[in-house]
Amino acid sequence: MAKTLVIVESPAKAKTIKKYLGAGYEVIASKGHVKDLPKKMGIDVKNGFEETYEVIETKPRSWPSSRPSPRRPLSSYSQPTLDREGEAIAFHIAEELARPKLEVRRVEFEEITKKGVQRGIDSPRDLDVNLYDAQRCRRVLDRIVGYDVSALVWSKLAFGLSAGRVQSVALRLIVEKEREIEAFVPEEYWNVGALLRGKAKQSFHSRLVKADGDKIEVTNGEQAAAVKADLDSAKFKVKGVTKREQKRNAPAPYTTSKLQQDATSHLRFPTKRTMNVAQRLYEGIDLKKDGVSSA
Repeated sequence: MAKTLVIVESPAKAKTIKKYLGAGYEVIASKGHVKDLPKKMGIDVKNGFEETYEVIETKPRSWPSSRPSPRRPLSSYSQPTLDREGEAIAFHIAEELARPKLEVRRVEFEEITKKGVQRGIDSPRDLDVNLYDAQRCRRVLDRIVGYDVSALVWSKLAFGLSAGRVQSVALRLIVEKEREIEAFVPEEYWNVGALLRGKAKQSFHSRLVKADGDKIEVTNGEQAAAVKADLDSAKFKVKGVTKREQKRNAPAPYTTSKLQQDATSHLRFPTKRTMNVAQRLYEGIDLKKDGVSSA
């Protein structure tokens, strides 16, 4: 009886998923992308931006050829959301597994638990060509834009730095911001306020905004001293009290860039070390009997 082939991205999670699915399934790992554009451009700009993909030679080649022909293989990745990178990997695996009457479908696991894995296996879907095209578009833009900008970055900053579609825009923003900083003309200003307390024991801070009904701007120490002298002898009266509700939004999702920033600021981790730790957490730690624990 032919087995159902399930291909996941992480070797550590492949072991756990195999335990959950049992003997009727064969679970192996692709270890990420199996095909990519060559180191050279790999895009025919004059012929509709057609790409030329190559199998990554460092990846094990046993899974497309020597595996038994499965009756109904499932190309599976454990991302909980629709992910264009995962979709591209699934499409490339489908191309490498291309055989007559071979059905390749996509399975999504919301969680690496027995219930979550079984729920995903029970609800496979067809490969999404729109997600795949989005990933292809991203890679083409990286090559077309990045190759030209990288040469400029290497000559002006440091050799080996990457400059793709995202880095090119970021570089432009940095340049524009630096020009604003260089063109900035500093101006002196002072904040004047008072610490007030009425019948209640708790005091509160106030800030001077207007004088004689007009907006006031204190631009030097002499003017600030004169205003302070007036406030020292002044009497204060509450003109009105305004009550209002404030809503606090949930914090933004913890993105990869924010993870790198916090790791650098608080732990002094270089970006490479941060991403290595994140990848290990994603793949999970094998706890033997209990399966894989992951972030």
